[in-house]
Amino acid sequence: MMKEENRLVFFSSKIFVLLIVAQTLPRIYAFPNGAPEKVCDTMLPFHGGGILPANSVPPFRIETSSSVVGQGQVLRVYIAGVPNGLQFGGFMIQARQIRPPYEIMGQFNPSESGHSKLMNCGNSVGNSATHSHAGPKAEISLEWQSPIDFEGDVIFNSTVAQSYDTFWVGIPSNTVRVVKRDLAPQNYSTPRPRFSPSSRPPYVPAYEQPVTTPMPEDPFYDECESAKICFGIPDGCLEKRNCVNAGAIKVRGNIHEFEILCTAKDAAYVALGLSDDDKMGDDLVTECVPQNGRVAMYSSYTSAPPNGNYGAKRNGVPLTARLVESSFINGAIYCKVERDQTTKVGNRVFDLVNKKYFLLLASGRSLKDAGVGYHDIIKSSSSKAISLAEIQSLSAASPILLRLHGAFMITAWIGTTSLGIILARYFKQTWTGSQLCGKDQWFAWHRICMVSTWSLTMVAFVLIFVEINGWSANQDRHAILGVVTTIICFIQPFGALFRPAPNSKNRPIFNWLHWLGGNLAHLLAIVTIFYAVKLPKAELPEWMDWILVAYVAIHVIVHLIYSIAGCVSDRQQTQKINAFQMGDMSHHGLRNSMKMERKMDAPFSAFRKGLLGLYIVILILFVAVLVLIVVLAPIEATFKDLQAKLN
Repeated sequence: MMKEENRLVFFSSKIFVLLIVAQTLPRIYAFPNGAPEKVCDTMLPFHGGGILPANSVPPFRIETSSSVVGQGQVLRVYIAGVPNGLQFGGFMIQARQIRPPYEIMGQFNPSESGHSKLMNCGNSVGNSATHSHAGPKAEISLEWQSPIDFEGDVIFNSTVAQSYDTFWVGIPSNTVRVVKRDLAPQNYSTPRPRFSPSSRPPYVPAYEQPVTTPMPEDPFYDECESAKICFGIPDGCLEKRNCVNAGAIKVRGNIHEFEILCTAKDAAYVALGLSDDDKMGDDLVTECVPQNGRVAMYSSYTSAPPNGNYGAKRNGVPLTARLVESSFINGAIYCKVERDQTTKVGNRVFDLVNKKYFLLLASGRSLKDAGVGYHDIIKSSSSKAISLAEIQSLSAASPILLRLHGAFMITAWIGTTSLGIILARYFKQTWTGSQLCGKDQWFAWHRICMVSTWSLTMVAFVLIFVEINGWSANQDRHAILGVVTTIICFIQPFGALFRPAPNSKNRPIFNWLHWLGGNLAHLLAIVTIFYAVKLPKAELPEWMDWILVAYVAIHVIVHLIYSIAGCVSDRQQTQKINAFQMGDMSHHGLRNSMKMERKMDAPFSAFRKGLLGLYIVILILFVAVLVLIVVLAPIEATFKDLQAKLN
């Protein structure tokens, strides 16, 4: 911890010095008159030499007036923001073959607007273009003339700088095919497709002065409960207008209008599904996926086992949905989609007028080939099935089974298992003159703890199976380790039923196997709980890891203390036996002394009992805190809501 603090202080001091030096140097600007020809190959701006290009999806797009052009003919190329009107300062663009050797092709015509100028890359003239000044631009229109001796596919590759330190390199256009002049379509210069004006809040370019007035509220929430169905995650976010995921449905005549929103900054997609139940499988899904600065819409269908593994497949889904409006601003995904009244996928008919459906919301950080990845940001279902014409605000399905699963597992493996292991290992020579139900105290309480662990684990295992409706579609470490732990736990008590007699030659083998099974299950269970903190559906705070680390540290320290105390106790017992007088070594005297020895606790009995009492109190506190965090998740939002109600 001290190393981390020292490193942080050292790093902070370096940043402070750099800031002071930066304030004393003259301001360095990007090339105001366009990119230099030395960057023809890399297209990488040299903005101070240390600023890297942004790795997010660029909010700009490269469009062409046609996807086919004849040899020697002119094609119009556009550079524009998403949404329309988003401004930028600099750019560089060139057309290249899409296959090796990736040569720069064609040439640009001089611009009449004066916003751009031509570049000579390699041995060609005017084969690239860049900005002529660094002022703000909402759109650039260029004319590109295809080569007269080339046939094949090209793309326009571009670098766009929104500000001095924010730029994107390698923004591609659609593929353009260069064909023989007599094969080119006569009206190859088709009108450029435009986005409809977005109703989303306007984006403020980075180079503008910050405004003091608050940003306008998202209009997504305006008609909730008055003109459209709304469903948002987490619960209560619709009233606060701060949902991470949200969906809305509005009926206009024969058209059902779907709106989908995701404000998670690292989301790769957001999806809204229509389902007969609150589980994935056999659902009609609308996906909104940012691609090259714009949002694409796909329809897909999820298949439940045995016909599938809950994955969303786009093949075979009719095109009964149309993208009406979309935006991708500051990482937030929004799309508005119109759907027909009915969609038939295989033998399934989704009737949006006459049937009731659960709404499923999901978002994730990854994509697959021709599909979306795992919903590792949010996945939730509405609490009930509804008619899509009934205007209302929906709440999420209750996560009570998920919360109980977590609470039972924590109680079992951090509470009763930890205590049961301590009792079995260090208390066989304590309370030797006392029994419970005809068994030694340590054994009776050990058995109570382990039976509790077994019962809680089995119930928790069944609960999570009911919650997710079978095996997890995503084979994450938590699920895999949880199954292994449960199997070992299930076997342990049945092995104990076949415990050999104390004087049996097989007893040592049983002891080792029983010890190994119990400790291995305990270790795996704690690791599994650590992995549970990372699960989005659990909604657990990252700082819960530190509570678990504290528990592990205390548990290990208690083991060490008991082990040291046991060594000292054994040594003292050995000295006591060696100190017997010769007169006491007769058969009668030895028998009486051994009988008394068996009835007496080992040395340091009071210390062991006192430490056990303290350990039990600490375990209760750990279990209580962790169970509260799990049951009231997300705990931070719950705590804020409670504070607001009390105030």
